[in-house]
Amino acid sequence: MGVVRQAKLPAAREQFLREAVVHLDHLYRVAFHLAKDQSEAQDLVQETFARALAAYDQFKLGTNMKAWLTKILHNFFSDRFHTSKRWISVDDSRNQESDQWGRLAAENPGPESHVLSRELNSQITDALRKIPEEFRASIVLVDMSDFSYEEAAEILSCTIGTIRSRLSRGRRLLRQHLKNYIGVKKNRG
Repeated sequence: MGVVRQAKLPAAREQFLREAVVHLDHLYRVAFHLAKDQSEAQDLVQETFARALAAYDQFKLGTNMKAWLTKILHNFFSDRFHTSKRWISVDDSRNQESDQWGRLAAENPGPESHVLSRELNSQITDALRKIPEEFRASIVLVDMSDFSYEEAAEILSCTIGTIRSRLSRGRRLLRQHLKNYIGVKKNRG
């Protein structure tokens, strides 16, 4: 009787996988803000990992794994949603984002702080859903994921000037959607 042996992943692939898994939460947050749907975001992350694992030998050790994975995610999102012309309504029923935002609360928040934090995050998420994807992607990458302008430009396959322009316009749109909530007054002069 033969013994069934479990196939062992090559050491390089195993190391790659360990490093990639560290960025799972980040990828989900980006995917959620791009797709605006919890289920779609999970699918995007799963496919991103499948594609990354299939192409792990193309990743250059010592480079930015987070940026590389995010580029795969964004490219897949663009291919999947833009080429199929699939649009998701801003008015779709509100999806509950996983407890990602809840985990970002202060170390010892009181009940009021927790409620206010969740409310602000909800308002920001709703406002992000209302702005066009090209601006939303730039904001998510630079302002929420701490990528540099250069990294965001590489991920989105555009110039740094385009990133700056999209951030400026996206932040303006975001501010307009949040003005009633945060009391922003428009300066005229």
